[in-house]
Amino acid sequence: MGEETKAITLVEAVTQALAHELERDRDVVVFGQDIGANGGVFRATDGLQQRFGGARVLDTPLAETMIAGIAVGMATQGLRPVAEFQFMGFIYPGLDHILNHAARMRNRTRGRLSCPIVYRAPYGGGIHAPEHHSESTEALFAHIPGLRVVVPSSPARAYGLLLAAIRDPDPVLFLEPKRIYRAAKQPVPDNGEALPLDCAFTLREGSDLTLIAWGASVRETLAAAEQLSSEGIEAEVIDPATLKPLDIHTIIDSLEKTRRCVVVHEAARFGGLGAEIVAQVQEYAFDLLEAPVQRVTGYDTVMPYYQLENTYLPGVERILAGARAALNYAREGE
Repeated sequence: MGEETKAITLVEAVTQALAHELERDRDVVVFGQDIGANGGVFRATDGLQQRFGGARVLDTPLAETMIAGIAVGMATQGLRPVAEFQFMGFIYPGLDHILNHAARMRNRTRGRLSCPIVYRAPYGGGIHAPEHHSESTEALFAHIPGLRVVVPSSPARAYGLLLAAIRDPDPVLFLEPKRIYRAAKQPVPDNGEALPLDCAFTLREGSDLTLIAWGASVRETLAAAEQLSSEGIEAEVIDPATLKPLDIHTIIDSLEKTRRCVVVHEAARFGGLGAEIVAQVQEYAFDLLEAPVQRVTGYDTVMPYYQLENTYLPGVERILAGARAALNYAREGE
C-alpha cells in the first residue's frame, strides 16, 4: 500500500507547489522580501532556500519596483521567476512593470518574447492587519489585457493552480487569500498534476440558486448554501478561480438550471469583479434570469481596522439576505 497523503493547509500547499516546480524545472527562480532565510512573512517559502540554495530562492531588498521589474528581465531571458510581494497592498510601486511591460511583452514583440512570471501576493482581510495589509483590488489587475488573475480557495486548488501558473507562458497574478491560509486542511498529493486555468469549479450542485464566490469568501458562501439546504433550497456554488479570463460558460450552464444568481466578494462594491460578472450574465444569459443578479460585497470604503473588519467582510447572514432577495423577487404583475 502507498503512503497516505498528508492533509495540509493552503499555505503549505503553496510551499509544496513551489518546491515541486523548483525540483522539476531548473529555470524556476523564487524571490521576494524575507522569503529566503525567514521563509516569508506567512512562511509560504519556509525551507526552500535551505533546500534549493540562495541562487534560486533569493531574498530581495524592500523594493517592490525592483521585484516586479527584475522578474520581467528574467522571464524574457528564459527563466521562470516567481516573485512574492509581502502583501497585495504593497504591490502598487511595481504596477509600471506588471501592467506596462509584463502584460504587454507578447504583444509588443509580436510573439517573439513572452513573460512566464508568477507574481504572488497574500491578499484580503480577516487577519486583524493594519492599513495597506488587507486590500482586495483584484479588479484593477483583471482589467489589464495580457495578465491572468488567479485566486485559489482551498489547499488542493492552491497546489494545482500554482503549478499551472508557473508553467504558463504568460504573466499570472496569483492572489492567496491569507484569511484561509491555515483555516482548513485537506489531503493534497504532491504528484505534479496541475489544475486547468481559465476554468471555474462547481463546488456544490444545486437547482434553485447560483452562488458565485472566490478566495476566502467561498467558505462563507458554502456555509450559506448549507443553511439554505436545511430550508429546502438547493444552491449551486461556483468558484471562478481564474478571474481573468473568466469562465462565463460554467456560470451560464448553472443559470440554465437555477435562473437566479448571487455574486459574493470582499472587495469594494463599485467596479468590482461582481459587476463584470453581472454584465456578462446580462449580455449572454438575460433571457434565463427570473430575478436581478444580487451582489454581496465589501463596502466602498477603505478596509477598516480589526474591530470593524467582520462588519466589512460579507458574512453568512449577508449572503443569505442576498440569496433571499433573489429567490423572493417577483416581476410586477406576477
